[in-house]
Amino acid sequence: MMRKILVIEDEEFVRENIIELLDAEGFDVIGAENGRVGVNLAKGTIPDLIICDVMMPEMDGYSVLTSLRQDSMMATVPFIFLTAKAAKNDFRQGMELGADDYITKPFTRAELLGSISSRLKKKAAVHKHYNTELQEAKNKLNYLIHHDSLTNLPNRLSLRERFKQVKQHIDDNQKLVTFLCLGLDRFNQVNNNLGHFWGDYLLKFVAQRLANCVENQDTVARLNGDQFAVILATDQHKQYVINVVQSILDSLSQTIVLDDQEVFITASIGIAIYPRDGEDVEQLLNHANQGMLQAKRQGGDQYQFYTSALNVNSSNHLTLQSSLRYALEREEFQVYYQPQISLETGKIVGAEALLRWHHPELGLVPPAKFIPIAEETGLIISIGEWVLQQACQQAKVWQNDGFTSFRIAVNLSGRQFNKPDFYDNLVKILQSNKLTYKTLELELTESILVKNTETAIRQLNEFKNLGLEIAIDDFGTGYSSLSYLQQFPFDVLKIDQCFVRNIVHKPNQAAITKAIIQMAKSLNLQLIAEGVETQEELAFIYSHKCDRVQGHLISRALPAPEFKRLLNSGIGFPLPQVN
Repeated sequence: MMRKILVIEDEEFVRENIIELLDAEGFDVIGAENGRVGVNLAKGTIPDLIICDVMMPEMDGYSVLTSLRQDSMMATVPFIFLTAKAAKNDFRQGMELGADDYITKPFTRAELLGSISSRLKKKAAVHKHYNTELQEAKNKLNYLIHHDSLTNLPNRLSLRERFKQVKQHIDDNQKLVTFLCLGLDRFNQVNNNLGHFWGDYLLKFVAQRLANCVENQDTVARLNGDQFAVILATDQHKQYVINVVQSILDSLSQTIVLDDQEVFITASIGIAIYPRDGEDVEQLLNHANQGMLQAKRQGGDQYQFYTSALNVNSSNHLTLQSSLRYALEREEFQVYYQPQISLETGKIVGAEALLRWHHPELGLVPPAKFIPIAEETGLIISIGEWVLQQACQQAKVWQNDGFTSFRIAVNLSGRQFNKPDFYDNLVKILQSNKLTYKTLELELTESILVKNTETAIRQLNEFKNLGLEIAIDDFGTGYSSLSYLQQFPFDVLKIDQCFVRNIVHKPNQAAITKAIIQMAKSLNLQLIAEGVETQEELAFIYSHKCDRVQGHLISRALPAPEFKRLLNSGIGFPLPQVN
């Protein structure tokens, strides 16, 4: 591959001689007759190396270098000065601006080629080192994202990927696969009486016992807290499953000494079988969890197979589902706005639009309760379009009030994103509100995109062509792995609050967050940390150069009038002092 060299020299004779010499050496050479032309050519072609005369009319070499070093794409391009002056002060000035070498006129062919060769070798070495570090960061991040930080067991994401592999084999051979959901009985008593250190120790002990009770081809994962999941992928029958489950209960029921105290632990296990009890991981885990809850209700230290009769809270679910169908027309919904501040200025630069449901009898219903129902019933399409309309309408009001650089983020559901006319509806909403496209940021989770990657990439590019910004939300908690991040045209990556929470006290979470930040920076993505609740968390995020932050430490989500008062105050959020 030919190396591209840009020669910026106002003396035509000198410029043409250099171009002829380098052309003969097999370089792809571009010439510029002055500094201004050189800057434009550099930014347009991104050469591998730049040779520039110092003394030129209008725009001298120092001004050229200053301009190019401010461009992130040009910051690492080797830069060699040509000069008739040999004063140390001149050399020092250029080096302080970021020059890589000086060649004094007149120079020999060997001097020029030697300088070029050494600069290109150094650049190649730096790139090799950078690529090695980047690959190591990728590998580390992929491991951390796929494993539980406390027990080193696979996590929920790994469980999904493992099920895909097992499912393919099972479907081909018309066999069954069993999901176990295990929860420790009265685990909180250990935390309350002995403290979280010994609680964590107990969880690691349980993880090891579980791994010892299953075959190598089976999968043990930690879901959260004191809950674990197991995929039994062996050729099995009901009695085999019962034997494995009983061996787990027997193994865990042995006493363990914690802080000089004998502790007796038991577990409850729920069992769901694919394909009888569900077609996907979430359904199977949910049904196995229902079996586990039933085992707990019966006193614990036992197992329970899932049956349809175990559908817990079904009446509440149906009540919410019925009410949700009329919530929009009864105007029970309201959009709240959570501020996002710049970690450069401390000022509010945007907001995330968040849906709230004020039920006339139940009061404020948590989104975690009604959003899944809206997704399940398809109501999320009309609700989501209403949220988008409200957010754009409100953003236009704030723009008219003088907040012109303000950006508003709106979450998209999978059903919305995949609706054939969503693009046209989005354009209509933006045009009807006379809102500039750059004001809107669309947030999507990984799980929305993985079902049909090619279609998703095409749709996102259509949004990008409009001028919208695309953010990936909850990165690291969804279905995909790191490779997906590089396929989609994202602008913004949001670090999920599960990585931020108590980050200063959890080294593994800190490692994950650092790796995410490093990866995002290498891909020129903007970073938003969400769920920041303490000054310690903010200081960590700030010191690692995130771009934006949101969370209860800054402000809870606010109704539009309260948010407007916050904007009007113009008060910047105090940023940490980091040494």
